[in-house]
Amino acid sequence: MMKYKLELERAAEEIKKTQAKNVLLQLPDGLKPRATEIAAFLKEKTGANVFIWLESCWGSCDYPEVK
Repeated sequence: MMKYKLELERAAEEIKKTQAKNVLLQLPDGLKPRATEIAAFLKEKTGANVFIWLESCWGSCDYPEVK
């Protein structure tokens, strides 16, 4: 089983610092099973609306175009 070191506290701090109201969460396929858990954590810590992007992700430079 692969373990990840997720910096969720750091992400929450950045969301609060920028006062983001909406956050789009993009994860690699290996973390998608934990997407709702991660989204719930960030919403609880920040109060932001957290949306989950379920399309494929090929790397950090592959960002979704949301219209």
